[in-house]
Amino acid sequence: MTAQEWVRTFAEEAGAQPPSQEQIDEILRLAAVAAHSSERIAAPIACCIAGTTGRPVSELREVAEGLASGG
Repeated sequence: MTAQEWVRTFAEEAGAQPPSQEQIDEILRLAAVAAHSSERIAAPIACCIAGTTGRPVSELREVAEGLASGG
């Protein structure tokens, strides 16, 4: 099963809409920032937090980038 198939199936089983490719790309960018500026475990936790805020992931990635740059 590919990642896209897994995510789509997981979303369906969870009763949610699967993310678009654009959303997936933003989530992966956020995860990369979190993982590379902290311990790797920060990536899934940051994505989970982002999912609860209702804010655009791209906006939250900018917040994460600010943390990564020390600001």
